[in-house]
Amino acid sequence: MKITVIGTGYVGLVTGTCFAEVGVDVTCIDIDQKKIENLNKGILPIYEPGLEEMVLRNTQKQRLHFSTSLADNIKQAEVAFIAVGTPPDEDGSADLKYVLAVASSIGQYMEKPLVVVTKSTVPVSTAEKVRNAVQAELDKRSAKIDFYVASNPEFLKEGAAIEDFMKPDRIVVGTDRPEAEEIMRKLYKPFLMNGHPIIFMDIPSAEMTKYAANAMLATKISFMNDVANLCEIMGADVNMVRKGIGSDARIGTKFIYPGVGYGGSCFPKDVKALIKTAKEKNYNMRILNAVEEVNDKQKEVLFNKVKIHFKGDIKGKKFALWGLSFKPKTDDMREAPSLVIIEKLLAEGASVIAYDPVAMHEAERMIGKTISYATDMYEALNGADALLIVTEWPEFRVPDFDNITKRLKNKVLFDGRNIFDPQDMKKAGYDYYCIGIKTN
Repeated sequence: MKITVIGTGYVGLVTGTCFAEVGVDVTCIDIDQKKIENLNKGILPIYEPGLEEMVLRNTQKQRLHFSTSLADNIKQAEVAFIAVGTPPDEDGSADLKYVLAVASSIGQYMEKPLVVVTKSTVPVSTAEKVRNAVQAELDKRSAKIDFYVASNPEFLKEGAAIEDFMKPDRIVVGTDRPEAEEIMRKLYKPFLMNGHPIIFMDIPSAEMTKYAANAMLATKISFMNDVANLCEIMGADVNMVRKGIGSDARIGTKFIYPGVGYGGSCFPKDVKALIKTAKEKNYNMRILNAVEEVNDKQKEVLFNKVKIHFKGDIKGKKFALWGLSFKPKTDDMREAPSLVIIEKLLAEGASVIAYDPVAMHEAERMIGKTISYATDMYEALNGADALLIVTEWPEFRVPDFDNITKRLKNKVLFDGRNIFDPQDMKKAGYDYYCIGIKTN
């Protein structure tokens, strides 16, 4: 089977590479010529564990190809995945101009029956717009070619995307034609061998499923952060509370870890888009509005603790910051809490030196030289007035505290991910601040 994946961002590159891994002939298309040149050299535009090795393996076996020409590659494809970006507009709605531009191009160049699949996260009714865009181009050239539309939302976690794609919890496909269902079932057959379910449904339900899933996960995070803040006020230990509620099978342990808020490419954008979609239908998503508000405030919590400790005056002080990406195992800094914390520290006249295992190049691209960047986690500490931990990278979990103490001016640590035990930190003589536990 031959497929085309349009878009070589996070979703498109992972999707195309994983299909190639099971023997599908895949061509990934992107209009960015430099990106395609780099991919053909084995240079990836994103960091994702295991992806580089898989790309190299499948390009060498000539199952995975990269090109800038949709016209040359859509003609033989049986399935075309649209995996381009849907950035939020100023009003929070998803911008569909790239999705619809691709749909129009498919209509211009397709020569045989084709399943057109939206893989990008798109609002309900987008598939119908895609259908109309393809058909409009076919009509312009008086071409009578059958095509089918489908929605196949992705449920990939950054940092674990390969595992999620190869061993999915579920595969959701929205179709309205049996021909499309048959082709999609055939395409996904290699991923169903170990009992992973494929769920076919109508297209609007598939489109809604993606938004509903991310909105629910974001809700769990904001709820737990709200509880954590109350725990701190009341003198309760949020870690004990988390264990107590997480043991309830109806709640579970996932996504109830308190911290400095969620970020990344999915949750913030999808929550905003779902709120906007509802607003267009005169419905107020009250819970999701609160989820977003809690998350925005949570990104300021660590900074507020810094201000309180230093009695409101941090001008001229230097802060070491461990972690820039919104979560471990990715270089993604979109909507990252670190950006809010850095902005507020700099606005108060402080300086920041940061270290992140993979995201420093991305940080420099986004915020330039407004902060300094260390070559390792300990170098960041030299002469700093305090250490802030923003991302829970594994290498931060068991550091050399003698080395930390030697390099910091003061034994002050602000832990935005509750990595350490407050009692251990107290015994070590640290002023230690975390989330959801009153420590000072």
